[in-house]
Amino acid sequence: MKALRLGVILTIVILFILIMFQSCYSVRMRTVNGVGTPDPVSDRMDYYRDLKVIEKDTVITIGAVDKDFTYLIKDCPSGGLQTVEYRSTLWGVILSGITFGRKRQMKIKYVCTKPAN
Repeated sequence: MKALRLGVILTIVILFILIMFQSCYSVRMRTVNGVGTPDPVSDRMDYYRDLKVIEKDTVITIGAVDKDFTYLIKDCPSGGLQTVEYRSTLWGVILSGITFGRKRQMKIKYVCTKPAN
């Protein structure tokens, strides 16, 4: 009986860990010809080093009958985007499941194109 209970707990833990690894991903889109806005004081050592990165972490609400949602980016003075990265996390998946898809967590990073001189 104890071995069965231990086996069930171990199975649940393994499934939870597998779900955590599968539900966290990142998608990055980048233009070929665009030049990103430089940030000389940036101390980042990742993909975005030397670029001015704008990060947003928000929860959006989508109506039950809505099929899509548009998030407007107003922070780019040049009007163009050089790189956009969307990240999905385990908490975002859980929140969407609990609310039946009406609330979704958005974590995005983007780099505006360099303004023309």
